[in-house]
Amino acid sequence: MPRTELSQLRDQYDLIVIGGGITGAGVFREAVRSGLRVLLVEANDFASATSSWSSKLVHGGLRYLKNGQWRLTLESVRERQRLMREGAGLVEMQPFMMPIYRGRKPGRWLMRIGLAVYDLMAGARRSRWVDADAALAGETTLRRDGLLGAVTFEDARTDDARLVLRLVLDAIGQGGTALNYVRAEVCNRDGRVSGVILTDQIDGQRRTVDARMVVNAGGVWAGTVPGAPEGAPKLRPLRGSHLVFAAERLPLRHAVSWLHPRDERPIFAYPWEGAVICGTTDLDHQGAFDRPAMSPDEAAYLVEGLAFQFPELRLRAEDAIATYSGVRPVVDGGKAKPSDESRESAMWTQPGMVGITGGKLTTFAVTARQVLRAAARELPELAPGPVRPVFAETEAVVEGGRRRLRGRLGGEAAQRLSREMPADEQQAIGDTLYSWAEVRWAARHEMVTCLQDVMMRRTRLGLVTPEGGEAWLERVAAICAEELGWDAQRRVREIESYRAYWRRQHAPVH
Repeated sequence: MPRTELSQLRDQYDLIVIGGGITGAGVFREAVRSGLRVLLVEANDFASATSSWSSKLVHGGLRYLKNGQWRLTLESVRERQRLMREGAGLVEMQPFMMPIYRGRKPGRWLMRIGLAVYDLMAGARRSRWVDADAALAGETTLRRDGLLGAVTFEDARTDDARLVLRLVLDAIGQGGTALNYVRAEVCNRDGRVSGVILTDQIDGQRRTVDARMVVNAGGVWAGTVPGAPEGAPKLRPLRGSHLVFAAERLPLRHAVSWLHPRDERPIFAYPWEGAVICGTTDLDHQGAFDRPAMSPDEAAYLVEGLAFQFPELRLRAEDAIATYSGVRPVVDGGKAKPSDESRESAMWTQPGMVGITGGKLTTFAVTARQVLRAAARELPELAPGPVRPVFAETEAVVEGGRRRLRGRLGGEAAQRLSREMPADEQQAIGDTLYSWAEVRWAARHEMVTCLQDVMMRRTRLGLVTPEGGEAWLERVAAICAEELGWDAQRRVREIESYRAYWRRQHAPVH
């Protein structure tokens, strides 16, 4: 898919969405499906900030029940169930296990009551109690001392960056226009937002484009979009950091959740994309939003939690193959502890603009409809239509790799990849879940601008393989060079730039 130039844009759109994370992508896709002329602009790559560095769980949020947030939990559970049905291959069920220990929170009956409510909201009984022997049969590396048994339940997992990309690319296929690496400044005329001034981050071109309405979905940047009218809520940016281990170093069959021995915050470890993620921290983030990185204290905190739950493994921070951190746009509710702040979204309106920030990955579709309903108070034709499936292809899909590829790309794109890509590139890259054909497809059709786009978001090779995918880097760069027309010097620059980025943002903490 050739990159759209600013000169190719319309002079006016019905709706311009600023921000290419999960919220902006959800609004973009919902508006396009309503038959509107819609433009989405993202200052960096799609899902390059919070929406690629989440915990990657599509979940109802058991802890929201504990905090009395019944509506948010119910909404999240229902959306989780819907995404598993309609996004098969991209959003998949994840079995969970929470070991229960003598003399430690949470108690067995408290968890069983909470999970019974969770099941009731989902409309199916998924949780159960297993004794200590069964828990250890399921996860052999659990702490044994004082183990009474475990509660098991179900949530879901996804590749958050691919979820965003699927929404964006589906919307483009239905007539929408989306630009990455384009910065937006809001225009105001006579006290009303009237459009945006766009600056292409690649070639420096600038252009003013009018809009009947603008949506500010800038996430943690929502209150700092140049030219945007005041009204954004005060945010409390919270950093969540994660360790990524090779599956051989932290072998798990389930997601295991437990309370940290230091402060009784819930943490977890679970299999994801061929590796294992452990997270998450939750602390006030200081400094720039665009380069969050795990601190030594965060690494030590997670390792302390792992040492409690998996003592025989003797895990260390340097055993991780990668780390990642994201900054959550949480609305400041004045709570003493970061973890007590609500994950509800916050919306505000000004003439010609709707702003949205906060919220959860799981409930992006609900949020999108709320935003369009708010916009429709000013322009009724922006009202969302009837609720439709998140993805158009809801029929049953095959199992295994074809199911996964179809979920990530969509049915038509997955079929085209199988037909168009060279046969020798349809094989897996080493023992990963990705193929060389996916790399070439991304470079050709998914608006790739740099090597980082492919290694960290179109695939996750940079996150789930040692040294940021160093073993595969030259060949990935060669494919990108073929598809994107890079000369030898550009190819070398891309490799060196990516290596520097990975060492700065994702290298294990020693």
